[in-house]
Amino acid sequence: MNNEENHKKKLSRDVGKKEERKQRARQRGKTTIWFGLGMFGLVGWSVAVPVLIGTALGLWLDSRFESGISWTLMLMAAGIIAGALNAWFWVTKERREIEKERSSGRENDE
Repeated sequence: MNNEENHKKKLSRDVGKKEERKQRARQRGKTTIWFGLGMFGLVGWSVAVPVLIGTALGLWLDSRFESGISWTLMLMAAGIIAGALNAWFWVTKERREIEKERSSGRENDE
């Protein structure tokens, strides 16, 4: 009798694990190429917007104030740095979420 109970528990646990894997696969199936392109666009815009804002502000400052400093180049460089940090933030956040999902999936499989 004890052997039969152990077999039922093992079968129940195996079926539960397979169902969890199936649900995770369904959720991952929802992430299509459009998600990847959207993420690519998000990273691109997170760099482009600070660069454009910095350049526009630099052009405005250069037209208003005569100085030996090129505000356009300085603020464009600052925009590139800010955009790169912003993109790094988003990519790191997504990578952590993917790793978290994968590690929780492995723990459930064991």
